[in-house]
Amino acid sequence: MQTAAHALVALVALIHVYFLVLEMFLWDTPRGRKAFGTTEEFSERSATLAANQGLYNGFMAAGLVWGLIAGDPVGYQAQIFFLSCLVVAGVYGAATVSRKILYVQAAPAALALAFVLAAG
Repeated sequence: MQTAAHALVALVALIHVYFLVLEMFLWDTPRGRKAFGTTEEFSERSATLAANQGLYNGFMAAGLVWGLIAGDPVGYQAQIFFLSCLVVAGVYGAATVSRKILYVQAAPAALALAFVLAAG
């Protein structure tokens, strides 16, 4: 169970590294606009905001990696904290921005959180 939990936490961290890349470096490219369903005009106007959001996603990924490499109880607690933050942010994003966020952010984080808690 611990191995599965760690694999899911690592996967969620990788997802958020991908978000960092999309938001910080690819936001105003065709790939970034397609991923977020934005127009060229909007992506140009909001690039700084998106880069800031990408940085926060990077911090979330870093926190999850820290949780994986730190010894217990700190590592376990860090995983619970950062996964919980991602679940809350994903639910809020789904309610205020796009339902898609529920599936790409909240659901993977919730699944990983359930496995971490079950593995204890």
